[in-house]
Amino acid sequence: MSKQFIVETSARHAHVSEADLETLFGKGHKLTIKKELSQPGQYACEERVDVVGPKSTIKNVSILGPTRSATQVEISLTDARTLGVTPPVRESGVLDGSAPCKLVGPAGEIDLPQGLIAAKRHVHTTPEDAKELGVSDKDIVCVRIKTEGRALIFDDVVVRVNSEYATAMHIDTDEANAAGASGQVYGEIVKL
Repeated sequence: MSKQFIVETSARHAHVSEADLETLFGKGHKLTIKKELSQPGQYACEERVDVVGPKSTIKNVSILGPTRSATQVEISLTDARTLGVTPPVRESGVLDGSAPCKLVGPAGEIDLPQGLIAAKRHVHTTPEDAKELGVSDKDIVCVRIKTEGRALIFDDVVVRVNSEYATAMHIDTDEANAAGASGQVYGEIVKL
């Protein structure tokens, strides 16, 4: 049996730049940590924004910190239908040609010409764990998730290797629902 790793569900969220944070929440505003996330240095914030599309609005979307160089919003494809948008499936940070949306905060709003994506499912891993798993950065793999009555194999999973990561797979809420993933769920890389 190959090495297993935790599979975490990443719900809709936004990452914001310093400038956009000030537009949304006011000059000099700093993010307020609500809880630490599994990836070192990453955290969920008290701050929330509304994401507006041509068809609808999703209210109270969490912001994850720290701030980034560019603002981006990560949603599921079900969320995309609700908003009336067609975001590309992309790795976080790959924003060229991604979908537009509007963000609304308590102090202002921002029209993003791009930055809305459906995050590509991925495995964060340390270099040591990558070696044990037999993978390298940017490899595309298949991951088996065993759950009661809904076990499945996810294809087209990108591997992201960095010494600052904690080893974990991230899937969105649509993918978690398809796999019946709730509570602690584990995955393993499989060869098909």
